[in-house]
Amino acid sequence: MKGLIKEFKEFVSRGNVIELAVGLIMATYFGAIVKSFVNDIIMPPVGYLIAGVDFAELKFQIAERTLADGTLEAITINYGVFINTIITFVIVSIAIFMVVRAYNNFMKKEEEKPTPQTAAPSKEEMLLTEIRDLLKK
Repeated sequence: MKGLIKEFKEFVSRGNVIELAVGLIMATYFGAIVKSFVNDIIMPPVGYLIAGVDFAELKFQIAERTLADGTLEAITINYGVFINTIITFVIVSIAIFMVVRAYNNFMKKEEEKPTPQTAAPSKEEMLLTEIRDLLKK
């Protein structure tokens, strides 16, 4: 049991696990921001342009049922919410693509950086090298 706890502690303390956790938290909140952007900023004007339709309200009623208190409840397929979710997915996909593309371009530039070349020896160094070589003979 101690070995398992020690191994788990080593696993959690690795940098990759912490980075993964931070990435997951950031992605969750990024998704919430994009969802709000789509639902609250993009969809109202789009709905207005197509005769004032609110996509979140688009649904297809397939049946009704009577509740215990005698009221009717509609059973619906909420395809408008599905449309909003698809638009949110497309926007998130484009944003993630742009981030990954920028990261890849940055990494490519890092790899292409030339390694520092050793400068050509100065005239004094060349003379000293010749003198050394002559003394060896």
